[in-house]
Amino acid sequence: MADPVEVYGISWFQPEQWERLIEISCDRDQLDDSYEDWRENANKAIHEFRVQGLKVKKVKLDLEKFLYWCNEEGKETNGAARAEYVAIIMKRNNAKS
Repeated sequence: MADPVEVYGISWFQPEQWERLIEISCDRDQLDDSYEDWRENANKAIHEFRVQGLKVKKVKLDLEKFLYWCNEEGKETNGAARAEYVAIIMKRNNAKS
């Protein structure tokens, strides 16, 4: 039996979430200046990962659930926390499959 293919998740946001993301993120200076810039850069990153043979899935985040999780876990609302939260969501979704 072949090993399962590892799938990497990337936080995916909708245009209407952008301002809220900016409001709650403690790493605002690390985020793109606009939703359009972020989306373009995120799509480029996904393309680069796929060129390298990696499987990438866009994971839509509910920012209020993310904020609640950060508060419960005592985590800052930054890129590391977003990545960890995406991994948790993907693990939960795989467990349901």
